[in-house]
Amino acid sequence: MVQAAIPQVKYLSYEEYYAYDDGSDIRYELEDGELVARLPESIFNSDVSIHLLFALGNFVPHHLLAYKEIAIAVSGRRATVRIPDLIILGEECRIALEMTKRGTITHDMPPPLVVIEVVSAGHENEARDYRFKRSEYAARGIAEYWIVDPVRSQITMLSWVEGFYEEAVYTGDVVIKSGVIPEIEIDLRDILG
Repeated sequence: MVQAAIPQVKYLSYEEYYAYDDGSDIRYELEDGELVARLPESIFNSDVSIHLLFALGNFVPHHLLAYKEIAIAVSGRRATVRIPDLIILGEECRIALEMTKRGTITHDMPPPLVVIEVVSAGHENEARDYRFKRSEYAARGIAEYWIVDPVRSQITMLSWVEGFYEEAVYTGDVVIKSGVIPEIEIDLRDILG
């Protein structure tokens, strides 16, 4: 009996990922060395991201806001690069990005101040945002990680305190306040409707 050959996965390094270009408009994350296509989000998730982007624009200079176009190198079993829904860059991080050809925050650059992910429905997506990215962003030393969950109508804010994330969950009729950028005060209803 002839057995079918099992295709071998080609694991990419950070350098190979940064140089990768297949000529398409597909955006890829690098997850433990494997290219993973970022599929378009639901219109509802896109609406939530846009509402949050506009709300943040009232408190953060626009040149420090990044919407789904900046990648960040994090730690994983193998090389891992994420493309968050929203990022609030610090001035030093922004200056470092201006020196690159590709919008990727590498390990030798300062981390962004805040990373925000909007959870897509589904067990795999929830585990990725609540569990895996939490540890990846913590290892990267990102001061705040917001998990915006439209299904649960909540925002989980993870704040970096003495080497660990402390968690605050916002639901209902509340105002979200950032510990990193104290000027930020956003009504949760304006984001999640």
